[in-house]
Amino acid sequence: MPSPAPATLHTTVAQVTQRIRERSRHRRALYEAHMADQHKQGVHRGELSCGNLAHGFAGCDVPTDKDRLKLTNSANLGIVSSYNDMLSAHRPYEDYPAIIKEAARGMGSTAQFAGGVPAMCDGVTQGQPGMELSLFSRDVIAMATAVALSHNMFDATLYLGICDKIVPGLFIGAARFGHLPAMFVPGGPMTTGLPNDEKARVRQLYAEGKVGRDELLESESQSYHSPGTCTFYGTANSNQLMMEMMGLHLPGASFVNPGTPLREALTRYATEQAVRNTEQSGNYRPFYKQIDERAIVNAMVGLLASGGSTNHTLHLVAMAAAAGITINWDDFTELSAVVPSMTRIYPNGQADVNHFQAAGGMSLLIRELLQAGLIHADIPTVFGTDMTAYTQEPFLEDGKLTWREGPESSHDPEVLRPVSNPFSPTGGLTVLDGNLGRGVIKISAVKQAHRIVEAPVQLFDDQNQVKAAFESGQLDRDVIVVVRFQGPKANGMPELHKLTPFLGVLQDRGFKVALVTDGRMSGASGKVPSAIHVTPEAVDRGPLAKLQDGDIVRLDAETGELNVLVDAATLAARPFAQVNLEHNHFGMGRELFGGFRHLATRAEEGAGVFGGFEADVLSRELEKIEQEDQ
Repeated sequence: MPSPAPATLHTTVAQVTQRIRERSRHRRALYEAHMADQHKQGVHRGELSCGNLAHGFAGCDVPTDKDRLKLTNSANLGIVSSYNDMLSAHRPYEDYPAIIKEAARGMGSTAQFAGGVPAMCDGVTQGQPGMELSLFSRDVIAMATAVALSHNMFDATLYLGICDKIVPGLFIGAARFGHLPAMFVPGGPMTTGLPNDEKARVRQLYAEGKVGRDELLESESQSYHSPGTCTFYGTANSNQLMMEMMGLHLPGASFVNPGTPLREALTRYATEQAVRNTEQSGNYRPFYKQIDERAIVNAMVGLLASGGSTNHTLHLVAMAAAAGITINWDDFTELSAVVPSMTRIYPNGQADVNHFQAAGGMSLLIRELLQAGLIHADIPTVFGTDMTAYTQEPFLEDGKLTWREGPESSHDPEVLRPVSNPFSPTGGLTVLDGNLGRGVIKISAVKQAHRIVEAPVQLFDDQNQVKAAFESGQLDRDVIVVVRFQGPKANGMPELHKLTPFLGVLQDRGFKVALVTDGRMSGASGKVPSAIHVTPEAVDRGPLAKLQDGDIVRLDAETGELNVLVDAATLAARPFAQVNLEHNHFGMGRELFGGFRHLATRAEEGAGVFGGFEADVLSRELEKIEQEDQ
């Protein structure tokens, strides 16, 4: 079965792509100029002095590796890994460096472990002080990647990362070393454990006090039970989908379980392909020539079609910016209007990513999007082809890795559907705008009846206050819970997923309930309508700081409205609420991140710490260009 011929690009996708291209023109040109400047002919370690180079291979314990590094005419791959043995998703990476080094030797090349990056788990820190480091860990990972690659010993890089902030951080680091070819190497999801609906049921029972901690812990342990990524469709698995949509994975590599022969074969092939993509191979394929606005749009479309993580309305903005591309929430909304919802993976349904893989997985999703003209087919990929190769699936035949065309139709239409018969004609994400600022809402798991909520607000400055109010019965009514002072400048923008069971119980009791916050929700946020990432944040003189208990707020996910029903003059005359945030700034290492909080950009700009500096550089460069033009 041949790969499908891609359809003509959808008009809206083409228009959004062109708008991004025009908006990014100067920024992208500056980025490409910087990358071209970093690229020099020949093996990069050939630029090092003898003393530099000797330090670079002194630790090699395989003589042939040292000999090849001395000669400087073979490829040397840098490995940047998020391995640790506490977190399930990163545990499989323990054996990868040895596999990669052996595969590189088989290609007449070498590989060195360049450095490790931190990898924290939102599942462990959820509702804890450590969660306030989570978002900023993305930028720490980007900087750690830069440190790992700063030795200039490498001709291509293999990035081993999978979870929430790790892949975005590695991507940002890869973009700033964009003159190097980059291959992202996934670890795969754990096998299916306790059904997701049962896990959610036990969580709600615990929130209501109907089961104890022992029952809750047993339920959670059966859900998260082995090495590999958590199987629900949150930020970690959204990361994997995005990498494949941008052609940074091998075709079909995203959701192969760890510890299997196929998983190891894909890792070996990724190494061999990384060697083929180096300058020495004559097929130089640097990151900066591979990732442009078309690849970013593909990632956006994939997220929308699959009901992916809301966290990527922050991460993908920051990732694109690192490659000189400016996207905003309006781009997401415009694409969402024409991209159908094609999957039902928990929390948008009861299936997990293993069920998605079995139903047809990435090969079928990409096939459908290509045939509908909803993604760019003509982007270069690490596989050495365009995106039409990504309708294929990997298999082992007599122990050898090969690719075959994937299915043409879904094996389970309750999990994965075609563009012609989607779960919904539009994507699962939209932007909210109004006199309370701008925010995003994930509606793919929110039933139609719950998408419009107009109710009095109850204000909280800390998520633990919500739990206390729930337990005391104060929230047993129609209510919009507003948790403010949770933005990046306030306390690092923690996820507030701990609130989900409480709000879900209120909704199940028949109340109209919603959440509004300048913080984040989990990438697995679900059935309760939640206006998140509201910007400007309260601490940045955002309108949320002017709300008062009892104000009526209207959240309308259908029209994209987020308004407090107070006349403009009254709202303008109100003072901004103040709150003492010192307790959020000390303990669990939070005092080390004061500079990050100070530098953080607004949510729609990616909520990162690099944006302000880059804007200053770009401003100076544009001023220089204008002077030259005159």
